[in-house]
Amino acid sequence: MNSMEIHPDRSRRSTPSPAAKRQRYDRLAPFYDLLDLPFEHRRYRTLRPQLFEGISGTILDAGVGTGRNMPFYPEGSRVTGIDFSPAMIVRANQRRAKLGKDIELLEMNVLATTFPDQHFDAIVATFLFCVLDEDLQLPALRELSRICKSTGVIRFLEYTYSNDSLRRFVMRLWAPWVRWIYGAGFDRQTERYIPEAGLELFEKRFVYRDTIKLIVTRPAGA
Repeated sequence: MNSMEIHPDRSRRSTPSPAAKRQRYDRLAPFYDLLDLPFEHRRYRTLRPQLFEGISGTILDAGVGTGRNMPFYPEGSRVTGIDFSPAMIVRANQRRAKLGKDIELLEMNVLATTFPDQHFDAIVATFLFCVLDEDLQLPALRELSRICKSTGVIRFLEYTYSNDSLRRFVMRLWAPWVRWIYGAGFDRQTERYIPEAGLELFEKRFVYRDTIKLIVTRPAGA
């Protein structure tokens, strides 16, 4: 998550190891959809389609989680979903079977995928970078840049602290809980790493109040 105005997340503590983060999401997976249900109905289900507007071909859903994006995948596209949590992939497989979708699901870390260079026409990431600590933002962006075609597009949905004083206060109250449960933060600075990752910022706009942004990037020089 990033913000036009930086508000340090005081709930941040020492960075968990990758194994600890994986275990966190393995434990969380059976309850993830239930915990997210109020936000899904009030916010996310109207935002997810915007990630997929106008894209087709080979698509990567990076951080697929339990597969909440699946109903919005473009018809005729070839979608691959990856997640570093085996338990999340299990839940995504269950949703894939229920929806009857032809989707490839792989247990894989976004920091080091096994895909060849310039493999995907489009990449989407839904609240993935808010889970990645600051030192992982650039490596993750570089990896997505590597596997995106030079003519492709990468789209993110990410949280950011509100500039409204009351809303920001409420988010600060939520921040320790969000960090404890999800390992996430509202203060990520993803946008600052976009140029260094070999990407160009094509578009950014708020899609829910001033707390959720759609960020659109493309490989530099495309």
